[in-house]
Amino acid sequence: MGATREPSYGGAAGGERGMGDPLESISLEAQDADREAQIASVGSIRTIEWHDGEVIMIDQRRLPLEEVYLHCRTWEEVADAIRTMAVRGAPALGVAAGMGMALAARAALPAGAGAPAQFRAELQAASKGLFETRPTAYNLPWALKEMERIWTREDLAPGEVTRAMEQRAVEIYEDDLASCRAIGEYGADLISGESPVILTHCNAGALATAGYGTALGVIRSVYARNPRLHVLVDETRPLLQGARLTAWELTREGISMELITDNMAGYFMSRGIITQVVVGADRITANGDVANKIGTYSVSVLARENGIPFYVAAPFSTVDRSLPDGSTIPIEERAASEVTGFDDMRWAPLGVRVRNPAFDVTPARNVTAIITDRGVAFPPYEESLRRLEG
Repeated sequence: MGATREPSYGGAAGGERGMGDPLESISLEAQDADREAQIASVGSIRTIEWHDGEVIMIDQRRLPLEEVYLHCRTWEEVADAIRTMAVRGAPALGVAAGMGMALAARAALPAGAGAPAQFRAELQAASKGLFETRPTAYNLPWALKEMERIWTREDLAPGEVTRAMEQRAVEIYEDDLASCRAIGEYGADLISGESPVILTHCNAGALATAGYGTALGVIRSVYARNPRLHVLVDETRPLLQGARLTAWELTREGISMELITDNMAGYFMSRGIITQVVVGADRITANGDVANKIGTYSVSVLARENGIPFYVAAPFSTVDRSLPDGSTIPIEERAASEVTGFDDMRWAPLGVRVRNPAFDVTPARNVTAIITDRGVAFPPYEESLRRLEG
């Protein structure tokens, strides 16, 4: 897995491969003019892309001090980037998983072209490996299922499977860009007031998606309509995604913001400063319970206590209607080192015992509305989410 400090895509779309090559690249540059215009409209932050047999992603572990891009050429490298949070955010994980499977198909094709069973066995192993990287975000297994529908088709030869998986991976990327735009517009309709002040938690921005963002997609759309918008950004312990990533995005785009520690949110709510809360989601169950970055539940309790609307923004692919409620969502526990220090600095005593759940579950009763790319769901969520599902 290589790294560059600028996205480096050199060469013509499709590289030097001939038109008859079964691995003919489905590159971003080869798409039609409408799609190019759509991508250009999402801004300058390009989180993850497929280009000529590589998955190129910004290394979010290096932000905000360095803008470095990883070039993943195997599914194992994509899995490592997911596991170590070089790429993160539920929608972005779905995009990464789809692209990782496209790389797996490319790698399996030379030996598997004449041995379909071996080809599919290698894809099964890749799917399992990617699935095990992060258990909570629903978009990741959703994307893997989308790809499984292709590679399990016995009517397709391995070369046809490979081409179809590349195409589907790019479609998942494109769909995420479009869905974030739709979420932004639906959400902006809910934000009233001459000078709104929105609190957001963690990073549900362009860096958590293919581009534009979910919660920050709403904020971007509000800002386009009302530049008087101001944003308060929770730092988001323990990995500081708010301080490192959300603050970087908003500052880069000139959107008025201030950074606060997580335990300051209640203070600003009690003073009447915050007018709305907008957060993202990693999984939403059938009843409207929401799994999101640890600390989201606490923010929802404070918002309810202070009568402040609490909005959740996520693509409909984040909704897992197979789970009845949040008690059944698997919650990832991460390394103790994330709590005892950061990078090379340590502030906790040696040998201290640590708990480090990466997510918590906000009950549906604390959620004012769920903003999706298909529309806005209001309580009762069992009914409204079912209607949006169609």
